[in-house]
Amino acid sequence: MDSKRRALWLPTIAAVLIALGVWMGFTIASSSRCYAPKATISQQPRLNKLDLTLGLIERAYVDSLEGDSLVEDLMPELMKLLDPHSIYIPASDMQALNEPLEGEFDGVGIVFNMATDTIVVLNIVAGGPSYKAGVLPGDRIVTIDGDTVAGRRVAQEKVMSMLRGKRGTKVTIGVLRQNIDEPVAIEIVRDKIPLKSIDAAFMIRPTVGFVRLTSFSRTTHKEFVEAVDSLKQQGMESLIFDLRGNSGGYLDQAIAMTDEFLPAGCLMVYTEDRAGSRQEEYSTGTGRLTDLPLVVLIDEFSASSSEIVAGALQDNDRGTIIGRRSFGKGLVQSQIPFSDGSAIRLTVAKYYTPTGRSIQKPYNRSEEEYADDIWQRYASGQFFSADSIHFADSLRFTTPKGKVVYGGGGIMPDVFVPLDTLNMTPYYYAVTGLNVLYRYTLDYADRHREQINSIRTVAELDAMLDSDKTLFDDFIAYATSLGIKPRWSEIRKSRVLIEPMLRAYIARNTELQDAGYYSQIWPADETLLKAFEVLGLE
Repeated sequence: MDSKRRALWLPTIAAVLIALGVWMGFTIASSSRCYAPKATISQQPRLNKLDLTLGLIERAYVDSLEGDSLVEDLMPELMKLLDPHSIYIPASDMQALNEPLEGEFDGVGIVFNMATDTIVVLNIVAGGPSYKAGVLPGDRIVTIDGDTVAGRRVAQEKVMSMLRGKRGTKVTIGVLRQNIDEPVAIEIVRDKIPLKSIDAAFMIRPTVGFVRLTSFSRTTHKEFVEAVDSLKQQGMESLIFDLRGNSGGYLDQAIAMTDEFLPAGCLMVYTEDRAGSRQEEYSTGTGRLTDLPLVVLIDEFSASSSEIVAGALQDNDRGTIIGRRSFGKGLVQSQIPFSDGSAIRLTVAKYYTPTGRSIQKPYNRSEEEYADDIWQRYASGQFFSADSIHFADSLRFTTPKGKVVYGGGGIMPDVFVPLDTLNMTPYYYAVTGLNVLYRYTLDYADRHREQINSIRTVAELDAMLDSDKTLFDDFIAYATSLGIKPRWSEIRKSRVLIEPMLRAYIARNTELQDAGYYSQIWPADETLLKAFEVLGLE
């Protein structure tokens, strides 16, 4: 289509579609728990203008147009005009976007890695389709339904789409195994695979529980309750709750999680729409952890529901927030479906912490500037020093016990932990950046496969790794064989990072998966070490 003609009608359609988006945001029921006011009569004529414009284009425009494709092109651009978090979701993207929140998907139930150009099976979902079919940790997948996937650098997304499919359908994979010369063909019947929002829950110290939560899905609160009940039975007397990298999810799950920590009658969060109408959520006092010493870990990628939990606990003087300032996503979206399977997520309100702080960072900037905010924080030193973060006096708030907190976007932790780059030498960057460290751990797992597969507890994992006195030296020799010359002064400095990483990546090959990883990585994790200090541990 001629660009000049497009320039003439595009603003008109965009303008009326904005009117449609606003009107629909207030008239169509939302699946979220957020308040959305009803449309007024004065808003209704906007729909007639939209009908008129689209009807004129359909009947009178000089060139024939595909109406659906025109709307599909315009909708994403329309939503960008509103705010950074109002989006249009095409029908083709809906399933993939909702899967992490729904708590399950259909597939084969394996955890794999493509560190090189080979698909390595790291773990099998217990009781899942691959487990029942006889797939084993350490298997190399070379074919999927007859198509070769080894040695071709197939994209990970492509591999996932080949393995996933509707439950009840079949997929045949060819795998290579140690001591077997020919590929083994295994037929797998796809089935429901649970998606866990808790990566790890274990006793990181004899009396300290550790729970890492990666999202707020429909099953999050249920998973959390089961995890803390188990940890309390194991002797948990205090908890480290890790929300780093958690980008959020369902509001009701964040509220239910927060309620586990607070006594009755505490304001946890409130939302406010453009008319000033508020919806408030208060704690019930029925939580399991209202008196347990608590530390919450956050970072620059903790967003939305993570910030609601951290902000509610901080404003109610409950526990200690440790880490770096969170992302700053405090806009409430209502998902509104269309008949073709697509939807919009329209911002209808804002989140506020109990003291009245807006969680949302400013978005009256260009799309590029908003997207680059995290990078700008890094460049300005905000990852390395709390003194680099400046708050206006107008953003100052006070908790019931007199603690000063600040608004303006995101949650500023009670205890700031800078990003640790002190021990990251050129040798460290070489072995991690070239994936040598990870490749070594896969090789190690292959050489110790029987022992790796027998691990069931963190204590057994510790015993296995502690017994290998040559692990670090063996890795250095492995890196040398791949052309990375040992620089001993740098190796000595970076050992405090490299050695825990070796143990952690090996642990991820065991049945413990991420629980094993976090049980080993903490000596290299400054934020976790600070949590131990706050809890009075050495």
